[in-house]
Amino acid sequence: MRSPHLLTIDAVINLALGLLLALFPRPVAEVLGVPVPASPFYASILGAVLTGIGLALLVERFRARHGVAGLGLAGAICINVCGAGVLAVWLIAGELTMPLRGRVFLWAVAIVILGLSIVEAAAQRGRRSQRTDHAGPRSG
Repeated sequence: MRSPHLLTIDAVINLALGLLLALFPRPVAEVLGVPVPASPFYASILGAVLTGIGLALLVERFRARHGVAGLGLAGAICINVCGAGVLAVWLIAGELTMPLRGRVFLWAVAIVILGLSIVEAAAQRGRRSQRTDHAGPRSG
């Protein structure tokens, strides 16, 4: 089996498991027969990271068509935004019982990771426009 097909299969599996865990952590744990978490917090964060990995693999799959190899910043951005985004949703809408220092720490993690993703996206966009500028006019 060729590598692009394996990437697609891997991406679909990660996306499916990730979305199921992120959205339905307790029912998925019950169906799979694994310990059911007292709080779905950690299972949903894991689901978000798996979803990000699945998206990163899809990015890699379609970048490979253009002769670009490796996940690079695009993959990191996918994983970071999914994980930190679900963390932020938990902090805003979830019923988390923890001391203020825990809430401050988790907000700091979410903000730093999302901020880093914005910087990475800007750097990637800058590099892409730099390559386009140096390519010169196309003949055709």
